[in-house]
Amino acid sequence: MLKQSFVAALVFGAAAVVAAQQPAGFTRTVLQQVDLSTPGREAVTARAEFTAAGASVGRHTHFGEEIGYVIEGALSVEINGVTKTVKAGEAFAVPAGAPHNATNAGPGKAAILATYIVEKGKPLATPVK
Repeated sequence: MLKQSFVAALVFGAAAVVAAQQPAGFTRTVLQQVDLSTPGREAVTARAEFTAAGASVGRHTHFGEEIGYVIEGALSVEINGVTKTVKAGEAFAVPAGAPHNATNAGPGKAAILATYIVEKGKPLATPVK
């Protein structure tokens, strides 16, 4: 029983840390993480949700490429200072290391399916100051 309580506390604590690192109105849920045939690289698939109008992930970078597909709503995506609106059914790509941000551009929820091809062992996203 003590072991189960300890494990539950660890899981809850880890979830709280991840939630604390994400801006209000934005969540990124990793769906899978797999090694690639290229040494030191991995593919991470995640669903990102912007639950409120104007919700933003904040400027950040990745240690590799991001390929995103909008599955719901519309996003204003800014990459290296260039902004475009991407709607459900459309895709976008972010070059490795490029500072970028995404903001919910619609009145309801927006969601994307993102695939990251990144350096293994590095953080998935790094905030830009």
